[in-house]
Amino acid sequence: MPLESFMAKELALATAAAFTGAAIYVNVAEQTARLGIDDKALLAEWKLSYARGFAMQASLALGSALFGLAACWLSGDWRWVVGALLIFANWPFTLLAILPVNKRLQAVSPDAADGATRRLIETWGLLHGGRSALGLLATVAFIWSIH
Repeated sequence: MPLESFMAKELALATAAAFTGAAIYVNVAEQTARLGIDDKALLAEWKLSYARGFAMQASLALGSALFGLAACWLSGDWRWVVGALLIFANWPFTLLAILPVNKRLQAVSPDAADGATRRLIETWGLLHGGRSALGLLATVAFIWSIH
């Protein structure tokens, strides 16, 4: 196997797995912990966390998709496109389903946070679970493609 093909495959899998690990961490640990604090602190923490996590997860998803397409191109194996499409699906899913919730949360001052804000953050967590699922499916697809 040429080195370029091997590297593209390994990088597609590694970045998908990193995305998935980060997304699952947000759902399992961070979201669960933040829901245990009062409404004002909850929103303030969500805003800080979202600002820092957005760029990391967006770049991992895009990078993984590009590496997956490169692996397909270099190996001639169409299965790499499956993983690339699954990991890239996080972009439109985020823009269409999660971004409207993000904008509503960003518009609320932490001092004005209340039960409605908490419910919106709970909804955000459920939607973010979709990102975790897409990442996991992409990672599995890349593992399938490697063998």
